[in-house]
Amino acid sequence: MGKLVFILGKSASGKDTVYRRLLEEEPELAPVVLYTTRPIREGEADGREYHFVTDAEMERLEAEGKILEKRTYHTVKGDWHYATVDDGQIDLEKHSSLILGVPTSCRSMQEVFGRSAVMPLYLEVEDGERLLRAIRREQRRIVPQYEEMCRRFLADARDYREEVLEELHLAARIPNNDLETCIAACREMIHGAK
Repeated sequence: MGKLVFILGKSASGKDTVYRRLLEEEPELAPVVLYTTRPIREGEADGREYHFVTDAEMERLEAEGKILEKRTYHTVKGDWHYATVDDGQIDLEKHSSLILGVPTSCRSMQEVFGRSAVMPLYLEVEDGERLLRAIRREQRRIVPQYEEMCRRFLADARDYREEVLEELHLAARIPNNDLETCIAACREMIHGAK
């Protein structure tokens, strides 16, 4: 039986980088690509970072009963929906899977698959460092979205409260101050669970 390895972390904690590296270095992990109604960003590709869908397509998936978990963010650009869809990507009978998400989506996946099947790995970075990383990331964009960056930073303070993290029964808290050390710690947790 496989595991659903769940990478959690506040904005600019390095989740995407860790996710990509683990997929490269752990070929037995199948990627789980979420669905979203938010606009595609520069450098993203449909089916790689997300499956980019319209609101109508998201509603159709929901009507068909294919949504495993869904959340909505009220952004400065409007409401954006994110969902994990039952589209065959997650098959714990055949393989372990790697997914990115937030505490609410992790909790939902624990309810769907059982707490013992989900391995939440929480990436930790000091808030000041995260904010600096986020600013540098926005500065590289053609059209920086500082207001949205600030909204996400403030939302993280609420979404990642200590009591919320405790409810998830984290498999590990992994500092991400040095990428190689962080990747090694994640791989150790993944292999230790086999």
